[in-house]
Amino acid sequence: MKIIAEAPVRIDFAGAWTDVPMFYETFGGATLNAAIKKYVHGELLSGSHRESKDGMTVHYEANLPWGAGLGSSATMNVLWLGLVKGRPLTSVKERLVLAEDAFKIEKVLGIIGGKQDQCASAVGGINVFEFTKDGIRSTPVGISSSRIAELEKTLLLCYTGVARLSSRIHENVWGNFAKGHRDIIDALIRMRDSAFEGKDALEAGDFEKFGRILTMQFECAKIMDGSTSNQGLEDLFALVKDDVVGGKPCGAGGGGCVVFCCKGEEGKSRATQKLTKAGMTIIDLAFDFQGLRVSIES
Repeated sequence: MKIIAEAPVRIDFAGAWTDVPMFYETFGGATLNAAIKKYVHGELLSGSHRESKDGMTVHYEANLPWGAGLGSSATMNVLWLGLVKGRPLTSVKERLVLAEDAFKIEKVLGIIGGKQDQCASAVGGINVFEFTKDGIRSTPVGISSSRIAELEKTLLLCYTGVARLSSRIHENVWGNFAKGHRDIIDALIRMRDSAFEGKDALEAGDFEKFGRILTMQFECAKIMDGSTSNQGLEDLFALVKDDVVGGKPCGAGGGGCVVFCCKGEEGKSRATQKLTKAGMTIIDLAFDFQGLRVSIES
């Protein structure tokens, strides 16, 4: 038997960091993110399948740069659990349970991080995920297909070519959070609340406000830890400042991918030319609304 699965990675828009238990168990967390059509693929071969040599064989494949800040490591755990489960998931509730299980695997491995990556990969779409001690709540952003197409034409995703190690940034942030640094707590609360503000902006088609919300995430992240930015990132933002209304590094920051909200298609075209000339890699962006997919071949 061959079990095939693919799971999308995500772009995080608002509320990053507040999906970590250390924060949300006290304050409650919320993130706004979107699954995109960039995938981790895998297959599990078992039993008498001709390609299975030792009873069970697992293959993984991902056409993504390492350390891009798109949540690919969490996506791999979601994919693995999907392969082990061995059947399609039929409800959002079931997908959120799988996302929670994927997070538990990382916790056992000693990985410091949150749950939004697993949720986005398992569920798909553009959602606000709320995190409390009692569980995870998923709320889709109410946005029409025409507005989705407009958003895809407005957002620009580029890879800086600089991989970053998010665990070190997490150690710094949560170490200071545990010490009660008020500036970090205030920044996290602001980011949490902005997840709902971002949802409202998208539903209203107010991409200018949405862009400002993206930039605010970056400013809050820099308050929490200076290594979330560097001169290279600051120069990148300065390069396209006339063509965008806002933007942020994806994930923990410090490198990886950056998402910009541009001033329409013309602004995106100008920014693309400038970033390409500067040596950045532009990644085609389209949203995935299916999440983890699992199929079986006999």
